[in-house]
Amino acid sequence: MAATTVTMPQLGESVVEGTIVKWLAQPGQRVERDQPLVEVATDKANTEIPSPTAGVLVEQLAKEGATVAVGGALAQLDDGAKATATATPASTSTPTATPTPQPQQEGGNGHLRASPVVRNVAQEHGVDLERVQGSGAQGRITKADVMSYIDRGGPAGAASLGLVNVEGSADSPEPAVPAGAPGSIVQPPPPAQAARTTQPPSTIPPPISATGYAVGPVPLQLRAYKPPRYTPREGDQVVPFDHRRRLIAEHMVYSKVTSPHVPCTAEVDMTPFGRLREEWKKAKETQGRAPSFLVGLCRAAIQALAEFPRMNAVVQDESLIVRKDINLGVAVDTDKGLLVPVIRRANEKSVLGLGRALDDLAARARTGKVTADELSGGSFTVSNPGLKGNLFGASIINQPQVGILRMGEIVKRAVVREIN
Repeated sequence: MAATTVTMPQLGESVVEGTIVKWLAQPGQRVERDQPLVEVATDKANTEIPSPTAGVLVEQLAKEGATVAVGGALAQLDDGAKATATATPASTSTPTATPTPQPQQEGGNGHLRASPVVRNVAQEHGVDLERVQGSGAQGRITKADVMSYIDRGGPAGAASLGLVNVEGSADSPEPAVPAGAPGSIVQPPPPAQAARTTQPPSTIPPPISATGYAVGPVPLQLRAYKPPRYTPREGDQVVPFDHRRRLIAEHMVYSKVTSPHVPCTAEVDMTPFGRLREEWKKAKETQGRAPSFLVGLCRAAIQALAEFPRMNAVVQDESLIVRKDINLGVAVDTDKGLLVPVIRRANEKSVLGLGRALDDLAARARTGKVTADELSGGSFTVSNPGLKGNLFGASIINQPQVGILRMGEIVKRAVVREIN
């Protein structure tokens, strides 16, 4: 048998691991060379991993939701086998089949069944790995297992903050249904339990719990406030966050906590640029096309960053790194959430070249063809929510950058001018 092991590729210079989102081929199914085999999510984008050779998918070595390091095994292909009549998903079992539990390594010690990355994530969120069920090979705990445990509330977090489990008791190991899942019911605590969790007045504030309040995608350290729990209503639709939505939410909360945001608004007369666009449309070199107002704003931002280079910087630990190249990120709204592709060395491009680069990156971002490297390495970001019809607002900084420029709606307005 000529076997081929499919491994996690390097999806970007800063990417060290990927999370299995969805298998696009099932065991027993024949796949052709370069046929999409599995969809993988990184902290930058979702990518379809193609099959390196033609053959039959013999085994999926990583489950959906598992996090696999670069170079780690994903699947086994048999170059000479024949496809079975019906490809059966790995997660499908007969009604009488009994799932075999994954054996645990190292005597069931959760810390020895997790990689350093997973242990760091658990420590950041105050999760006891002994309470987490591993879904990896031989019961290893993955990052996805830890995040799923946090999403379900976790018994440690529920006990320390007086939470009520969903369809279960406060001392049950794990809630039967994850909070916010379709069909879940959230019940208020009984009066006796509410009385027990009420603390007498004190002049000394209570200590912050070591475990975050697991409501939403980002656990927070809270003293007294408890966000209200969702009460099901007829007609409501519960839509769980996908991988990208979770990343966006975590990134935005992290940015607001990390950087004190100081919004500043200035009005700019776009009339001269509007006239310049009309001239470009008449020029033979442009073939009747003219750069958009967004391209004009990006060009102005590039010139400003060259004049004020400390804004073209990123923060690393306790240092400010002033970048030589202006790698301009431009926010693009897609069906699956916001992406920020980066125009490398934007300061070396003409206005028309900048427009072509922006159009190309935006189109590939919306079709899911942008690469992880094209979503990283930015030194400054421009956002354009004015397309949605709003005038003023404040964008959130794209970490670890130090600033972001937001473009509002362009409107016609009567103004007073002084003529000398």
